[in-house]
Amino acid sequence: MSTPLIDLQVEAGIATLTLNRPEKRNAMSDAMRTAFIHALEQVAADKAIRALVLTGAGKGFCAGGDISGMEKRMNAPTGEIAFNGWHRQQGVHHTQMLLHTMPKPVIAAVNGAASGLGADTALACDFVIASEWGSFSWSYIHRGIIPDGGGLYFLPRRVGLSKAKELVFTGRKVEVDEALALGIVDRKTSADTLVADAQAWARELSQGSATALALGKTILNQTFELPAQQVFAQGSQAQGICYTSTEHRDAVMAFLNKTAPQA
Repeated sequence: MSTPLIDLQVEAGIATLTLNRPEKRNAMSDAMRTAFIHALEQVAADKAIRALVLTGAGKGFCAGGDISGMEKRMNAPTGEIAFNGWHRQQGVHHTQMLLHTMPKPVIAAVNGAASGLGADTALACDFVIASEWGSFSWSYIHRGIIPDGGGLYFLPRRVGLSKAKELVFTGRKVEVDEALALGIVDRKTSADTLVADAQAWARELSQGSATALALGKTILNQTFELPAQQVFAQGSQAQGICYTSTEHRDAVMAFLNKTAPQA
């Protein structure tokens, strides 16, 4: 029986999703992406899951796209290369948007190298925690391509436009301490406790109203693109929904009754 490419475990409302191709440093093959999409859709739909931790098996977080898949794409008939590439991009972008728009907190626990698509995948999450072995590189330039997993969107929002250009143009490796200083990483911790620390952080982030978390995240994800008036308008609509939620009612009544809300 073959080992699953994606391992999903859920404990006490926290899902831990592990990219499970350690012999390839978790490089993303087409089969792995299909399994990844299925797992992310499962996590998004399960109301019992309050937050998600994403990590990699073995010594790497994710080495990027699978090179053998690139070779297969180049060897296709000339007239099919562009469409095949476009079709692949749809799968890549769908995966990254599932992470980015997940209606609950998502933490990338970076245990090793996050390269190319791997670095983009980490930044598609809400937060990044890394061990002393974590590193990042937007190494697409070394393959003659540009970041296609959201890096052109996420990276400037983390480090600023000028620094993002430098990292994309050079494809150089960013070790964890520099990544922390630049804002690519939010927290650094020990390799021995990385996943446990990420899970503890996930529990902390997910204690509030699931309704308010999902709606707030949706609006926050758009605030760099929208004018203030539209952010206010979306906030008003979201607040109207929050007013009708069980979490809001329970919290208000608990306060009025001087008791803690029920977990």
